[in-house]
Amino acid sequence: MSGIAFTGKHSFKDFGYTISPDKEIGIAEKQKNLITVPFSNTSYDFSELYGSQTYLPRSLTYPINIVNEGNPSRHALIAARTKLLNWLANSPGKQSLYDDDYPGYYFLAELDQGASFQDDWRTGILTANFTAYPFMIGTRPEGNDIWDEFNFELDVAQQVRFDVIGSLSVNLLNVGTPDVVPEIITSSLMSLRIGAITLEVPAGRNRSDDFTLESGDNMITITGTGTIEFVYYKEML
Repeated sequence: MSGIAFTGKHSFKDFGYTISPDKEIGIAEKQKNLITVPFSNTSYDFSELYGSQTYLPRSLTYPINIVNEGNPSRHALIAARTKLLNWLANSPGKQSLYDDDYPGYYFLAELDQGASFQDDWRTGILTANFTAYPFMIGTRPEGNDIWDEFNFELDVAQQVRFDVIGSLSVNLLNVGTPDVVPEIITSSLMSLRIGAITLEVPAGRNRSDDFTLESGDNMITITGTGTIEFVYYKEML
């Protein structure tokens, strides 16, 4: 039975409760910064003035069905509601939320919009309202070769680990919507050039906010000798 997993527990496997088909997975809206010219019908969009388009948080609403078949009493129903609320609300900030209907992805979410509870004395519905990061995040890094999980509609097969001797030009594809910052793993000092940005990367694991992969193709020139790997995850609306 499908459900959600959050902070190490599953709504059905651990609690035996199902999710109503009325659940709502909100779609993040673009965050626009429009300036209207006085006495004119013209407006200018400055949403991408400092980079890529930003998005507002998305909402996730999960009505959870509580049915105590073994102990159909009012006290048991209240106890079950309390147990579910403590599970969902007791998280330090946004945590990974896995929805079985969205395999291969997870949401970063927090129960900060509260919850509501409706009951008919012995059964009830607890509606949990989450605020989530605008994008759902892939559970596998780009370049993985697990074909049993490959989605031919959304995934792309590509190489993300390279052997470099001298200079090498590569193309990394970001199939997601927002820019992402990859982790760069190198065996020795290397120089990377992407667009107008040049980055010196020492041996080891590195990450720099100055080195981002935009949505689509990203041509990179690598200079050095050794191996280099780019670790990043797609983020989808």
